[in-house]
Amino acid sequence: MSIDIYHNPRCSKSRQTLEILHEAGIQPHIIEYLKTPPDHDTLSKLLDMLGKQPEQIVRKGEAIYKELDLNNKNLSRDEWIDLMIQHPKLIERPIVVNQGKAALGRPPEQVRDIL
Repeated sequence: MSIDIYHNPRCSKSRQTLEILHEAGIQPHIIEYLKTPPDHDTLSKLLDMLGKQPEQIVRKGEAIYKELDLNNKNLSRDEWIDLMIQHPKLIERPIVVNQGKAALGRPPEQVRDIL
């Protein structure tokens, strides 16, 4: 069983989620998405697994969100995804994937639902 975590080691929620996985005896495949952003197809599939639209997992508090004035933009799903790939800081974290299911670690305990 391979479990992936889209992780930012500087994020406390991401670290807490990783700790939950370790406590469950799981050594996930760690993807530091700021260094290696997902491609368009991967991010689209993650969104489908989460049952969310891109704007639902965009970090609205990030400086780049404000700089690009994204609050006042009406973007298509593909445009949001492309923007999130260009600026991976916009992607909410962590995202854990297990056997075709995904969970957002906000709060971290939510990932237990897919383990």
